[in-house]
Amino acid sequence: MSKQQALDILKESRTGTMATVKNNKPHSRYMTFFNEEFTLYTPTNKNTHKVEEIEANPYTHILIGYDGEGFGDAFLEIEGKVSESTDESLKEKIWNDHMKNWFEGPEDPNLLILVVKPESIRLMNKSGKPPETIEF
Repeated sequence: MSKQQALDILKESRTGTMATVKNNKPHSRYMTFFNEEFTLYTPTNKNTHKVEEIEANPYTHILIGYDGEGFGDAFLEIEGKVSESTDESLKEKIWNDHMKNWFEGPEDPNLLILVVKPESIRLMNKSGKPPETIEF
């Protein structure tokens, strides 16, 4: 049941925070995520600081799912390793019109997909229950 709840959170929540490391300090930013099971994909410009940070240290910490309702509002804490993809079919798959603010289209040479493979996922704040590690 918890695995399904975690997948539901990923399906319903597209915006989360993604932390990287810069000069041995955490740096977080909001990102838009897409998923296939527990693998996350997020588009970015290949010329951003986060790409440099990931190339120096590929580990990330993501928070996703909190809706701001407060106590009992379940969300996920995801620790994972990031790789980069320029796969054209993947770019086509996650493309949507909101991305036109940053990219000309899925064929834009500056569009890079960050692929997050989770190493641990915890379901948090589920109606006062303790954090629960998700098996995937």
